[in-house]
Amino acid sequence: MLGVVRPTERSVAVGDRTILVREAGDEEGFPVVYFHGTPGSRLDLTFGDDIAADRRVRLVSFDRPGYGGSTPAPFGLRSVAEDAFVVADALGLGDLATLGASGGGPFALATAVVGGRRVTAVGVASGAGPFELVPGAIDALDDNDRAAYACLPDDPGGAARGFARGFEPLRDILLGGEDDAVRTAFDGKLSSRDRVIMEDPTMGGSLIASLREGLRPGVEGGGWDNVAWIGPWDVAVDQVRCPVDLWYGEEDLFAPMAHGLWLEDHLAHARLVRRPGEGHFGIADHLAEMLASLRPAS
Repeated sequence: MLGVVRPTERSVAVGDRTILVREAGDEEGFPVVYFHGTPGSRLDLTFGDDIAADRRVRLVSFDRPGYGGSTPAPFGLRSVAEDAFVVADALGLGDLATLGASGGGPFALATAVVGGRRVTAVGVASGAGPFELVPGAIDALDDNDRAAYACLPDDPGGAARGFARGFEPLRDILLGGEDDAVRTAFDGKLSSRDRVIMEDPTMGGSLIASLREGLRPGVEGGGWDNVAWIGPWDVAVDQVRCPVDLWYGEEDLFAPMAHGLWLEDHLAHARLVRRPGEGHFGIADHLAEMLASLRPAS
């Protein structure tokens, strides 16, 4: 029997910081901790609350520092993974799986490194690989991000401030309140399928609402996200021992297939799913399948 489907939010203390956490789905289901995109927030998967319940998954997401309702602070892959286990312990979770989309993918992998056997499976949906190691990734950065990257590794704070500036135009559009203006801002970077998803009132509306909430307090979170995975990773992906599902669209302009191929080659137990005709937002189409694959067999 399913538990009560009840999206709820609570703040969890981590030292002198707080993290804003959202739960949805089946409260008696298997826990999947979700890491939102860059930029984004705990609201990324609000369209999937009923999907999580149907798949008997307790879906937990939280804002990384500086996003949404979480206290701003510098962070890296490892520190966010450690935050994830503070959240998990506060919620009384035991074993769990992780799922990350786009810029959240590296954090989902890092949590498996930090958590060891406690993490039973990882899902990466259109996720970033290590930019310094994925062929062509650094070359694809725009001028602002290339200048910020030049600060690394010696000045991560300066790099974060530089990367953060790149999010300011999007934040201005989001806070203007017009969803169509947000869609227009993304238009040149979207595959044909991504455009359909962005226009959908439920899926696209959830994505835009998540972006707006994530950048509401400022752009600092986005800056530190980019430091965490464009710069040197502070975890080694070859230490991930559990199964990893990698889902990538062949028309993705944000995280091209090279990222999925690199991760497949460097993870011991990875399965790469390539989706022809799809782009960056495949999680909107395939969340049910993804959650089913991350949940242990009954």
